[in-house]
Amino acid sequence: NIEKNYKENLAVVSCVKVANFPFQRELKDFDFGFQPSIDKNKIMDLSTLRFIENNENIIFCGTPGVGKTHLAVAIGTLAAIQRYSVYFIPFHELISQLRKAKYENRLETRIKWFCRYKLLIVDEVGYEKMDNDTANLFFNLISKRYEKSSTVITTNLVFSKWPDVFGDPVLTNALLDRLLHHCSVLNINGPSYRLKDQ
Repeated sequence: NIEKNYKENLAVVSCVKVANFPFQRELKDFDFGFQPSIDKNKIMDLSTLRFIENNENIIFCGTPGVGKTHLAVAIGTLAAIQRYSVYFIPFHELISQLRKAKYENRLETRIKWFCRYKLLIVDEVGYEKMDNDTANLFFNLISKRYEKSSTVITTNLVFSKWPDVFGDPVLTNALLDRLLHHCSVLNINGPSYRLKDQ
């Protein structure tokens, strides 16, 4: 039994390692008292991971520092512990990988690689304006994952501002359509944790 536990722990550690999280965070470390705008019951419901079974998405919306990435990583960690394949990537890094793949004529392969993950966490969407090409790359990836797997997105952008950043309103609507079709949107309106102890 000890050996079985050891093997299971090892598997969990490797799932968490493979997930590429920027730091370790768990839900129990999250200060819900500091962010009363977050519905704790909703987060606890998401932590059952039913959303992954249903191929649903989650979008955490809010200004920098409110805990979006913390929550995304905490839910991703739970999923990795349950042996789901999880991958965390900052948006700018995702785009630079897709651009490079396109340049090297292996875009399809790269998109397939990202689609292997049952849960893909894309952090910080919308911090800078995109050209059409970039918006298209992201749209391609989201379309391929649509209704097949779950994507968690953190963003500081309210949806009405997405067309400004993605450039093309038609493409943006199609993108949001796929992201929001089966999706929990959590708007976090509150103070920044980073300023909390200053």
